[in-house]
Amino acid sequence: MNEPLASPRHIHVLLADDHQMVIEGIKTLLQQEADIRVVAQAYSGQEALACLQAHPEVNVAIVDLNMPQMTGVELTRTIHTTRPDVRVLALSMFHDHTSVTEVLEAGGAGYLLKNTNKDELSEAIRAVAAGRTFFSREVGTMLLQNMQIPANGRRKSSDEHPIELTAREKQVLQLIAREYSNYHIAEQLFISERTVETHRKNILAKTNSKSVIGLIQYALRHKLIT
Repeated sequence: MNEPLASPRHIHVLLADDHQMVIEGIKTLLQQEADIRVVAQAYSGQEALACLQAHPEVNVAIVDLNMPQMTGVELTRTIHTTRPDVRVLALSMFHDHTSVTEVLEAGGAGYLLKNTNKDELSEAIRAVAAGRTFFSREVGTMLLQNMQIPANGRRKSSDEHPIELTAREKQVLQLIAREYSNYHIAEQLFISERTVETHRKNILAKTNSKSVIGLIQYALRHKLIT
């Protein structure tokens, strides 16, 4: 007798961590979640990439940042490039500003600490699978603190008076904040990827932002995104 087809509402998860106890712990936390299924597990970055090829149904990857040979940030960047449909949720013991921004710049959709609990883990997986971002409370607090106080203690003149974005640029900005790739932004707005890249460059230039995380911080500060 054939097994019933999986519901499209199911979230299919890949776990990547070089410690088996961590993987087994996460699987235990998720085993009662009817809509979340762990379908693959890997103990290295290379193994994780092989798993993604073998499991095209995966749409969320939970990635440990401190793996040998290929770091979690390198794995996140590779997944974001080769499988932009997969949302990456970083898992770490640390939540320093550098680690978090590296994950976001690599294309990560969220950042969890390893002391997470069942409810937070499930919420995070559902959030990133739905196209949103998710941060542990400590991570979110750290990002806000770094957003509010620039390194030199002064705001740039461009921050005093927020720049005007076109309606299309605002649409692109909202999707960038949701970690959409250029491909998915183009698909959502019915424009070409080249046009999306042009809008992205214009937004970065207008806001005097050097990176996506800087852009998101600017947008939050001036309530350009919710």
